[in-house]
Amino acid sequence: MSETAEQGEDRAARDGERAAAPGSGGGAGGAPSEQRRRERRTAAYRGARRLLARAGHRATLRERLAVLDDAARLYDLDASVDVYGNGIVEALEERVAGLLGTEAAAYFPTGTMAQQVALRCWAARTGNPTVALHALSHPEVHERNAFSTVSGLRPVRVTDQPRLPTAQEIRDFKEPFGALMLELPLREAGFVLPTWEELSAVVEAARERDAVVHFDGARLWECTPHFGRPLAEIAGLADSVYVSFYKSLDGYSGAALAGPRTLVEEAKAWRHRYGGLIVQQFPAVLSALAGLERELPRLPEYVAHARVVAAALREGFAAAGVPWGRVHPEEPHTHDFQVWLPYDPEVLEDAAVAQAEDTGTYLFTGAWARGGPGVSWTEVSVRSAGLEWTADEVRAAVRDFAARLPAAG
Repeated sequence: MSETAEQGEDRAARDGERAAAPGSGGGAGGAPSEQRRRERRTAAYRGARRLLARAGHRATLRERLAVLDDAARLYDLDASVDVYGNGIVEALEERVAGLLGTEAAAYFPTGTMAQQVALRCWAARTGNPTVALHALSHPEVHERNAFSTVSGLRPVRVTDQPRLPTAQEIRDFKEPFGALMLELPLREAGFVLPTWEELSAVVEAARERDAVVHFDGARLWECTPHFGRPLAEIAGLADSVYVSFYKSLDGYSGAALAGPRTLVEEAKAWRHRYGGLIVQQFPAVLSALAGLERELPRLPEYVAHARVVAAALREGFAAAGVPWGRVHPEEPHTHDFQVWLPYDPEVLEDAAVAQAEDTGTYLFTGAWARGGPGVSWTEVSVRSAGLEWTADEVRAAVRDFAARLPAAG
């Protein structure tokens, strides 16, 4: 792929810093410059009346500050401000530990830092710095070899298949490892999850090899409908768990590492060494509390409606005669999933933006990434804005979108 979906998301975040009127032109041979394309995408997004999700990283400063409008409901605003991780930060840590059923939790400014710290702590305890993980996992795709470059860890890839590793693959892996890291859901493969029985078997297989199990649970919050189990039971399978506050919960930033109290206390020492003990963090922490209050209870509703939207998208593309249109997974495991279409990214982006400009409906707001010759994919997320869409309205939007694509050759 020339651009991963997360790189596209990063690009979209940068786009959010620019607000300009739609336009084209400026490139060699009359092609729109990338700057103008960004400006056009941003203007289309901000002008759209109907979307399936509104992402925090694409909002204005004013819109993001509004997240804290009722902050007094979330925490005592007359309490002292946090200083190096006390006060409101400790309150958030206690709440996360309670939700995940762990002895303790530590707040981190980023998930990248949280997971490196967790796994280097486990490496010291097991005496083995080797971390078994999926080839599509976040550290392998998006973190510039941070495990080996910064933390002295040695990542090894169990599989590159677009699914979580199987128990047999864990048992048959040719070398010992101290920790197994499982990303739940596996984003790059389409936000996919194993069954509960498969996940339990994988964990058991790792334990048979005397390895600890760490969950990369950036989006663990949205996994409960698929597994049909509460958060604490899911987290209870692992020795440690990382969760994000800005993905499923739409907070400003931040993460938490949860697990045994002794591990968490050691992790806090390494958090300081890594530069993660920040003097004041209350804005991000308040936004995390807001996410736990507002978004967490609604995630099952988002997941359920994502399945309605996915089915309507699939039906809409079939009715419109779009060749080889795919929704993956066909029934989403979370409220995020992929759409694959047989066109180049620029063609699909132009159709999506034009639809938003002409109708006020921005069906596909994410970046399109090339998945092979003439095939591209994007991520679709269904949040509160998407709950307003009926299946018929999704199918109608697909029909209009498809009409803007070139005829099949």
